[in-house]
Amino acid sequence: MNGFPRVAAALLLTLAACSPDPPAAAPAQPPLAGARIGGPFTLTDQNGRSVSDRDFAGKYRIVYFGYTFCPDVCPVDVQNIGAALRLLEKSDPALAARVVPIFITVDPARDTPAVLKQFVSAFHPRMVGLTGSPQAIDAVAKEYAIFHQVGDKQPGGGYLVNHSRQAYLMGPEGEPLALLPQEGPLQAIAAEIRKWVK
Repeated sequence: MNGFPRVAAALLLTLAACSPDPPAAAPAQPPLAGARIGGPFTLTDQNGRSVSDRDFAGKYRIVYFGYTFCPDVCPVDVQNIGAALRLLEKSDPALAARVVPIFITVDPARDTPAVLKQFVSAFHPRMVGLTGSPQAIDAVAKEYAIFHQVGDKQPGGGYLVNHSRQAYLMGPEGEPLALLPQEGPLQAIAAEIRKWVK
């Protein structure tokens, strides 16, 4: 009876040695895989040209909604996105070239193509600024689950626009992949882009 535990242990070790290697871990799914975010659109770019979602086919996209008259968060977020992309351009230019940063206004009344051109060119030379009719902006904002609402008029006629604040990384077929940490640090934004751009 004393030899039985030793025999059983030896048998278990032999069986363990014969078992195949554990299966390799499946590649991680992007956090937004399968989410109903994004969709077709036709808007106007900063050069006055009509642009649709199909014009970006085959490219990864960073999509951010904001407005040029925003007094605080929008310029900081867009600056961080542009700077993170420049960081990637230095370390991996081929990867960075496959990513298009897109800024879509939620304030089409003031953000004309000319205003957008001045704004986006300050943050990245390849950044695309998009505007359109209020109806077109409402439709694309809905596709991307973006809340936006014009606030009360201020003295002098100005106003703020309340809006959701997220930067989406979208895949080459327009599929949602991940939210970017647009507040930085720049390395974290670049790392998230690098993680999902293949």
